[in-house]
Amino acid sequence: MAPRRTTETFVRLPEVERIPWTLPARHYNRCRLFLARSDNDCVFIPIRTMQYMGVVDREEIVFVDSQGGHVRHGAERGRPILISWQPRAAGERASLEAGVPCEVVYYRRGLDDIQRRLESELGPALTRMEERYRNTVIPAHGARVVPLPRE
Repeated sequence: MAPRRTTETFVRLPEVERIPWTLPARHYNRCRLFLARSDNDCVFIPIRTMQYMGVVDREEIVFVDSQGGHVRHGAERGRPILISWQPRAAGERASLEAGVPCEVVYYRRGLDDIQRRLESELGPALTRMEERYRNTVIPAHGARVVPLPRE
């Protein structure tokens, strides 16, 4: 039986704050490897210790509270994106061990503690993914991001 494919919808709320940051190379490199091993254009990374989910695509990593409910945008309904890590071109770094210049985008206020936890919890979550999907294709999931219009 083929694995069940799911498509999740995520709603991008209006941006609250954007700060420069450096995405650790080990996180960036592992996310890129997962994308290469996926048969889709995104990979879901469960961060169970926080009840969050990271969604990695070619442009960014978005984070949603997996227990946090949904928001509506017209006829669309989806999980709100709370934080996004938006790496700049990885070609800007000198080696594969160098961090990747990035911007952290907050879509709600008061998420500094969540950002710090994501920084520390993403590595173990990626390790669990590596162990679970060693030598296999990562199951396909689809993701759609719906922008919420500014008021």
